Amino acid sequence: MRRLLALVLATSLCPPALAADIRPVEITARAIEAFAVGSSQSRFGGLDFVGGFSFRASDRRLAGVSGFRFREGGGSRFLAVTDTGWWFEGRILRDGEGRPVGMEEARIAPILDPQGQAYRSKGRADAEGLALDGSRVLVSFEQNHRIEAFDAAEPLTALPTPVAQPIPRHELRSNAGLETVAVAPDGRAITVAEQSIDKEGNLFAALLGPAGGLFTVKRQPPWHATDGAFLPGGDLLLLERRYEGFGRLGMRLRRIAGEAIRVGALVDGPVIMEADLGHEIDNMEGLDVFVNEAGETILSIVSDDNASFFQRNLYLEFRLVEDEVEVSG
Repeated sequence: MRRLLALVLATSLCPPALAADIRPVEITARAIEAFAVGSSQSRFGGLDFVGGFSFRASDRRLAGVSGFRFREGGGSRFLAVTDTGWWFEGRILRDGEGRPVGMEEARIAPILDPQGQAYRSKGRADAEGLALDGSRVLVSFEQNHRIEAFDAAEPLTALPTPVAQPIPRHELRSNAGLETVAVAPDGRAITVAEQSIDKEGNLFAALLGPAGGLFTVKRQPPWHATDGAFLPGGDLLLLERRYEGFGRLGMRLRRIAGEAIRVGALVDGPVIMEADLGHEIDNMEGLDVFVNEAGETILSIVSDDNASFFQRNLYLEFRLVEDEVEVSG
């Protein structure tokens, strides 16, 4: 009897089992040969189109991909989050010329709350930004505005810890909050709001950490910031989207000098590429940068299909052309 009581007591003192439900997902992909619809054009502003694909998943829960980062060099294994509260990981498949053609080894799992349970409401699970920060994975959330850190070794089963960020919560709009979180080559972590603005009409942003604080990004309506990633040299690329009604969708990339990002600064930079529905775009929400085996800087951009029949999950890659910074459709 004593042994039974001891076993019951020990069991009651153990933490609850994690609710991680990790499931494999089959991905089907369709190649995108040209970025401009009906054209063989390959140069777009400061970028050359490498390739891409649209994709569908066997599990309907895989929708709304909003943040995307590679976990290793060379553009292979990736980690992503969805705005419905799911982790998504896998590997990019490439053809003999290195062009992306699909995904393999894909898995999904719910993002866990501090009690080890899956979130029950989208208001708590609305993950938008993702960044790798050494031993941590940083995830930014909208609606219930916050940044959380997860163990990078096993993020799909990790519990979150809160990360302080300097933007006042009352300044963050319900569905236009912490859309971007990114880590620079020098280790500085930043966040940028999608459409939460200060009194001068500029986007709230912040450097994270003990020496951090607020800065702002020049807002240029009708564009909304949806993600950001740092180039190897330290400049920030800001992915932006515009939506002005049916058929009037656009995406663009702005390049912001890394040395300009500091507490109290207002930052801006040139547009290096802009596209509309004359190109293979959708609701473009995720951005990452990697250097391939040839030493080229490659941009990876993914879309959020909003779980809509009328939208697509896209994965696109572009090669950065250093001496081209003028906007071009």
